[in-house]
Amino acid sequence: MRRIRGTDSGPELTVRRALFRMGYRYRLHMKGLPGKPDVVFPSRRKVIFVHGCFWHRHPGCKYAYMPKSRVEFWATKFAQNVARDARAHAQLAGSGWRCLVVWECETQDDNLLTIRLSSFLGE
Repeated sequence: MRRIRGTDSGPELTVRRALFRMGYRYRLHMKGLPGKPDVVFPSRRKVIFVHGCFWHRHPGCKYAYMPKSRVEFWATKFAQNVARDARAHAQLAGSGWRCLVVWECETQDDNLLTIRLSSFLGE
């Protein structure tokens, strides 16, 4: 687990490149916001979280499998991750911020990713 990146992961860099190509400028990992969002648009009051399907339990995704060993440990860890994400999203929504979650598996199709990002930011 030491090699798992908290910031600048492959999916996060894919999202950031797509946003930059689309002409958007943003801030990264604002520590003052709940959940420390990956991409922040302060003037629009919008944030983007780039979640790994395995760690954040993307519902129905093949990458969100349960490891075969230490099942109780992993079940507890995943439940805590999902609860922490829900708390952060609720706190942001309560403060007037809009949130978008981009899942790791959604970053593989550039066209769909661009459409999703532009519809979120163009609102």
